[in-house]
This record gives sequence, structure tokens and C-alpha cells, in this order.
Amino acid sequence: MFNGKNILITGGTGSFGKEFLDFLIKNYKAKRIVIFSRDEAKHYELQKKYKNTNIRYFIGDVRDKERLLMAMNNIQIVIHSAAMKQVPLSEYNPIECIKTNINGAQNIIEACIYNNVEKVIALSTDKACNPINLYGATKLASDKLFVSANNLAGKKNTKFSVVRYGNVSGSKGSIIPVIQNILKKPNVPIELTHPEMTRFWITLNEGVKFVAKSLSIMKGGEIFIPKLNSYKVIDLIKILGGQRKIIQTGIRPGEKLHEYLFSHDEYQNVLEYNKYYLIVPQIQFSGKKIKFIKSKMTKLIKGYSSGDNKFLLNREKLLLLLKKNNYV
Repeated sequence: MFNGKNILITGGTGSFGKEFLDFLIKNYKAKRIVIFSRDEAKHYELQKKYKNTNIRYFIGDVRDKERLLMAMNNIQIVIHSAAMKQVPLSEYNPIECIKTNINGAQNIIEACIYNNVEKVIALSTDKACNPINLYGATKLASDKLFVSANNLAGKKNTKFSVVRYGNVSGSKGSIIPVIQNILKKPNVPIELTHPEMTRFWITLNEGVKFVAKSLSIMKGGEIFIPKLNSYKVIDLIKILGGQRKIIQTGIRPGEKLHEYLFSHDEYQNVLEYNKYYLIVPQIQFSGKKIKFIKSKMTKLIKGYSSGDNKFLLNREKLLLLLKKNNYV
């Protein structure tokens, strides 16, 4: 699907963008890969790592529509991973979060339609499901924009879809590196917000592969959700921390006890497949008839939660998964 294509990745110097770039280089022969990001230092580091002549480095911000219009010239596939993601900073700087996550999403959409991009997929988050913080609210708005963008495209062939999953295991700022940093300091306790807290498990590489798979099968307007294992945070802490003291601090502002990837209210629009779920669009796109293969769901009427997930790992299975990914 990527061979001979011109591909643009927003947030291309971030964790996901770099992993997706590496995935493309190792597995495909893209004609041109555009890395779009505002971080010049990270651009410089990528240039030193990759000597490929088909990679282009565009310094730019998704808030700048004119720059996006230029960067997307002759682009056929867009992966939109740029976002303001830090929850407390988003609460403190709300308008900046809105400018990047909502206005930026609309700029992406308009630039893609103008340049006749073939496929566009946007990365979402579990926090967009019944949001309780501004970051989640902006990503919900972004999801709605990308789904409805299939209407804006009109007679053009540009298709827009969304991928939604939770925090990436081992990514910057996630619980595993936080615990690992604490363990470097003697006698510092590990903080646990709540003993019943759970999270989904997905690695960066698994996220990249799921986005690539979603791109290959998307029809336009879907929200793709992978079927994932989940775990209790206290089990993870005890495995990684050993005998280190644990102190309970309480749930932080904007934090949920469990991650949800779709809610009870979204249930009626969810289709289940072998390895993923699909939230089908609730609106009809003018001039477009999209048929999705129907499926039955009988056990997820409360929504898809890391807390009541049928793939909730016990401590032994979680340990095996951590060993497999070289975290212990």
C-alpha cells in the first residue's frame, strides 16, 4: 500500500512519527516521506540518523494552514499524529490546546481536500471517550471533524478515518519509564493513585502496525479500535518495583480509574471483528454509500473498558509480557 506513494506524517519527529518512519523504511519503498513537525532539534537528529534521499523534513505547525497546503503538494497518504497531549498543561493553557488539536485538525482536513490526498488517518486517544479533561474534549472534537470531513470532500476521493487507543506502554511519560526512573533513586517510594486502576496494553510498534492496517482497509468515516490486553497498575508496580515502598496518592485531576475505548452510548454504532472494533459513522455522507460488514456484539453493552476487559492480564501473564518487551 505504501510502495511508490508520497506520505506525510504530522508530528513526525515524535515517538509515533519516528516509529512509523522506521516501519516505512524497513518494509516499503515509498516514493517520498514528508516529516512535518515544529521541533527543529528533532528534525536535525532524524537527519543524522537517516540518510535516505526520499525523506523530506518540513518544519511547520498544524496551526499554519498555508504551510500545510505547501507540504501536502502531491501527497497521497497523511498520518496525523501531531497533538498537544499533556493533560495538566492543557488545562492550564486551554486555548493553546484548542488551537492545536481542533483548529489544527481542521487545517489538516482542508489542506488534504485541496491537495486531493487519497487517504487520511488521525490518531485519537481513549481520553476522547466520555472526556473529563480538556485534552480528551479536544480530541473528541477532532474525531468528529475527521469523520464529518468525508462530507466536505464531496466528489473528491479523499477519505478520512480515525484510530483510537490508549496510552502506549513504555512511551515517554508513561508509567513504565516513570517507575524505572524512581528505581534509580534509593529509598524513593513509588506512587500509586488508586489500587483498582487499570490500563490497556499496546506497544509503539503495535500501534504503528494497527494504523497501517487501518489505512489499508479504511472506507472513510470509521473509528478503528484494537482489541487489547489490559492490566492492573498495582500489578505492574509490584513487578517492576519489587520490594520498593508504595504510597497511595489518589486519582489526579483529569485522570480516570479505567481507560475506555468506546462507551455504552457508542455501543449501538460498534461493529466487532476478529482483532478490532469499528465505530461506524452516525451520519450519512452525501453522494457516498459505504457498506460495512455487520457483526453481532452481545457482551460489551457497558462499553469497552480496561477494567472489565475479558483480556485482563493476571500478574503472571503481565510478567511474561514485560519480559517479552525487555522491560524486566
